[in-house]
Amino acid sequence: MNGLTWLRQGDAVTQITAALLLLMSVASWVIIFWKAWLMRRAHVDVPRSTSAVWQAPTLAAASEQLQQWDRENLVRPMVDAALAASNHSADTLAGQGSRAQQLTRVLRNALHQSIARLKFGQVLLATVGSTAPFVGLLGTVWGIYHALTGMASAGQLTIERVAGPVGEALIMTAAGLAVAIPAVLAYNVYGRILGNVEADLEGFAHDLRELLAGDSADTRTSPMGE
Repeated sequence: MNGLTWLRQGDAVTQITAALLLLMSVASWVIIFWKAWLMRRAHVDVPRSTSAVWQAPTLAAASEQLQQWDRENLVRPMVDAALAASNHSADTLAGQGSRAQQLTRVLRNALHQSIARLKFGQVLLATVGSTAPFVGLLGTVWGIYHALTGMASAGQLTIERVAGPVGEALIMTAAGLAVAIPAVLAYNVYGRILGNVEADLEGFAHDLRELLAGDSADTRTSPMGE
């Protein structure tokens, strides 16, 4: 009796457990491939995009240049948010407060959106990596119980009759580990890349805020110095 035959002969619990492991595996591999593509582009585009911003003459020109450099739209939202901050009406709460306060708010919101895009799928990988071994173990325990009860009802037990069904039930544990290990490895690798990209984005947002807030303060104080 091979593993597939054992699975077909198993009860609903065994089949549901196997289907759950298959679903977790497919979902995690979809996220793994998608995030590999996303992280590679982000790792290349973020330094290139921030460099293009600092080389642009104005924020408006920088926003236009980022259309070709910022393919994942990670840096441009912060530039556009900084541009939009100057258009806030003073009659609204968003337009009240100092220029530095407005920049802090809009840049923080834009930064969180970019980071949320980068972090998408990390929770799924962590969940699969932590729960798949236990799902496989549940299938193994239930499969062994199901096999032993079936053989007990058939009469005399021998080691030959026990070893086959029990060994095939242990496949569920191996399946759980096979699902979990790639998810854990991908979570750790992507987490490290994400941390580096996140640090670059946070540094850019901080530098942009300091630059624009400083320019605003210089504009307000320069007439008084004349």
